[in-house]
Amino acid sequence: MELGIISLVAVIVLFAVVVRQQKRITVLEFDLEGLRKAFLANREAMLRMAPPAAEAASAEPATALPDDATKEAMTAMSEAAPGEREKLGQVEAADAQAPAEPGPWSRPHGEQLEAVPAAAAKKPDIETALGTRWAVWVGGLALALGGIFLVRYSIEAGIFGPGVRLTMAALFGLILVGGGEFIRRTGFRLPAEGLQSAYVPAILTAAGAFTLFGTVYAAHGIYGFIGPGSAFVLLGLIGVGTIAAALVHGQALGGVGLVGSYLTPLLVASEAPNHWALFGFLAIVLVASGVIARLRDWAPLMTAAFAGSGLWSLLYLASFAETDLTILLFIGAVTLGVLVFIWLRGRAVASPHGFDIPSIAPAVFVGLTALALAVDPSLSDVGGMAVATVLIAGLLGAACYRRLAIPALFGAGAAAALAYAYVGLGGRFLVEFSSGSIAFEGTSPAPFGATAVRYGIMLALVFVAAGLWGAWRFAGAARIRAVAWAGWGVAVPLAVLAATWIAFGNLDQDYSFAGSALLLAAVLVAGAEWVARAERPPLAGGPAVSVLLSGAGAATLLMFHMALGGGWTTLALGVVAAVPAYATRFRSYPVLGWLSVATAVAVLGRMAFDPTIVGEEFLGTTPVFNRLLPGYGVPALGAAYAAWQLARTTNGRPRLAMEGFASLFAMLGVAMLVRHAMNGGVIDAGAPMLAEQSIYTLIAIGGGAILISLDLRSPSPVFRYGSLALGVLSVTSIVLQHFANLNPVYTDESTGGIPIFNLLLLGYLLPCLAMAGLAWLARGKRPRWYVAMLAVVAAMLGFAYATLSVRRLFHGEFIGLWKGFTQLETYSYSALWLAMGVVLLAAGVRLGSQALRIASAGLVVIAVAKVFLLDMSELEGVLRALSFIGLGAVLIGIGLFYQRMLAAAAK
Repeated sequence: MELGIISLVAVIVLFAVVVRQQKRITVLEFDLEGLRKAFLANREAMLRMAPPAAEAASAEPATALPDDATKEAMTAMSEAAPGEREKLGQVEAADAQAPAEPGPWSRPHGEQLEAVPAAAAKKPDIETALGTRWAVWVGGLALALGGIFLVRYSIEAGIFGPGVRLTMAALFGLILVGGGEFIRRTGFRLPAEGLQSAYVPAILTAAGAFTLFGTVYAAHGIYGFIGPGSAFVLLGLIGVGTIAAALVHGQALGGVGLVGSYLTPLLVASEAPNHWALFGFLAIVLVASGVIARLRDWAPLMTAAFAGSGLWSLLYLASFAETDLTILLFIGAVTLGVLVFIWLRGRAVASPHGFDIPSIAPAVFVGLTALALAVDPSLSDVGGMAVATVLIAGLLGAACYRRLAIPALFGAGAAAALAYAYVGLGGRFLVEFSSGSIAFEGTSPAPFGATAVRYGIMLALVFVAAGLWGAWRFAGAARIRAVAWAGWGVAVPLAVLAATWIAFGNLDQDYSFAGSALLLAAVLVAGAEWVARAERPPLAGGPAVSVLLSGAGAATLLMFHMALGGGWTTLALGVVAAVPAYATRFRSYPVLGWLSVATAVAVLGRMAFDPTIVGEEFLGTTPVFNRLLPGYGVPALGAAYAAWQLARTTNGRPRLAMEGFASLFAMLGVAMLVRHAMNGGVIDAGAPMLAEQSIYTLIAIGGGAILISLDLRSPSPVFRYGSLALGVLSVTSIVLQHFANLNPVYTDESTGGIPIFNLLLLGYLLPCLAMAGLAWLARGKRPRWYVAMLAVVAAMLGFAYATLSVRRLFHGEFIGLWKGFTQLETYSYSALWLAMGVVLLAAGVRLGSQALRIASAGLVVIAVAKVFLLDMSELEGVLRALSFIGLGAVLIGIGLFYQRMLAAAAK
């Protein structure tokens, strides 16, 4: 009770303070107006008294000189131009005729609200904010709370009964609404610019609306005086009336009415709710909000209205098991009707964003409703997919009819694509990894029947037609908009086709779906040509055309997967990679070359998915002449032709990419054929041994040499950087595999029974010679660091071959470290390394190769370290002596050699 009394007293005191301050402001305005007119009158008198400039210069002053400030002011006025004086006189005359402004209620009845001119306004400080905005808002809140506290006090004190209390609350709310209207009609005017948020009539009306909302709800929900039907009607009338009052009180009051209207169904509880009445009321609120928002161009109010109706649709769909789909169809149609025929009617096409922001809300919520209906299997038998299709088509129609409603296109496309993605994955799949491939096994049937296929065909046709029409319509003037239409015209049909094939088709081979994919590809190609002719300039192959042709390529890829097995698909795609490149003879569209690249990427993906191309069980054991040869050879030839053709037409990066793919497919094919032959026709996931790895290393080195040769004939960045990449790859493979992981010293792998033609020859000597040849070929054609790297690795391979051959001489076929070392073997290594150092030094001088001379110095250093650190402790007797004698002789010989070389250079 005490709280209610204190609150009431506070409200009364605050109201009295506001009234008193308003009177003081009125008095101050009168005083300021008088001062302003007095100042203007004095200024006019001073201008009349000032002599002309010429007379002032010749006349002698008759009185005492004025002070400095007065002198400066009089000089400035006397020097004013005649035109400026006349202008000042006009301003002063207008000011003299203007009526006085006694206060904020001086506006005549019915005049439009306006603030004082901006020139008279200044940036409000904290005092102004406290006295104007905050005081008004707190006052409005206090009035609303005052009504609530009065009712509460009467309840606690038992003064009045429930009926009287509710009547008093209703009267209080009506008084607030009437007071707001009275103040507005008596000529309320904002005292300064920027105080629109503190508009007193709107705040009083909002406080009254809240009070009336609370009164009706209490009459129904607390006391039960009125039934749910009456409460619903009263609350609806209050909400719609508040929205209508926004026409004279501003957008904020419309938001209050909108929130109250959308909360009305939550405030009125009923055991048997009438859903048609609910959504009929929501439709009335939406239409009323749309009309008012359009009259005042209030985008936030329109957005909130769309969002509110959309949220109610989703809430209804999620809360009730027995869903009446016609209700959702009805509210969706009303939403789109308000968007197209009310909000966007007569609106200028020009927009800073290129689209209408409020249209995002119906695009999102109608799209979500359609998606929810489409993916719910329980609604499939009662027409869920049908209603979803109608809503999606409605969104698409809105985007077609109103250019600013382009967000509706995205909402429709996203809903359709996501719905069919869910349909395609509705039957759960188990992913198994076996033999390097992925097997899909359906564990449950798809929960959708033939209706998904039927409505999917409808959506695909509608989106293709609308997408081609939109792309053609905007191709010449609005390229981004044309891309949007073309993109969804491609994405939705592809999503429908792929999803229905996965859910209902035969994943191994299905000619009916393959035919559909081929038809879609043909339509998109023809549509791309039609759109290209509408471009400015025509046949430029812009973004929209690129999207359509890319969709045709994706449909072609699907067609091959649907109609052919894995092996034939890889071969067909290898051939198809050349088709876009061939088409550049007739159309110079930039996308054609990239379509060849995309097809090559798809081929590479097929190879990664199944490196055997046709499956291990169908591969056979015949070396070379098996299905690996065409499986890798045909794509290599297709990519090579595409690169050749592109080099003669559009050129550019696609040509370089196809050159790289041609080289890659060729090298992969050779490597797979080698692996197949060396494993008896079996290609498994096991790591290769040294012999097989050596073949791969030789292939990589040979590929680098081929690319250098091609680059010399036809310079290309692909050949240049490809050769560098293969060289680095070869060096990395040698260091990691030949010297470490697969070294027979560590693996104890058999080196073979033949003394010379054995594993060491294949694993070390042949790569040494190949790497040396590559270094020789790269001299002057590749960076010096690259040539030096190849030469050093070649020397290391030769060193390893010679060293391991000595060990094999002592230990036979198996040379594992576990066998240890003999003294003679240890000495032999020292002698061998010194001899090799001398040979490399001679070769380096002969060939003018600093890299070989550095390698020679490295071998000698290794030999020196071995002699002093190992031979001294391990060798005994004559072997120790011979080791040091040989080392000394070699070092002296090398020193003499360098001295003679320096002397010859000095001459």
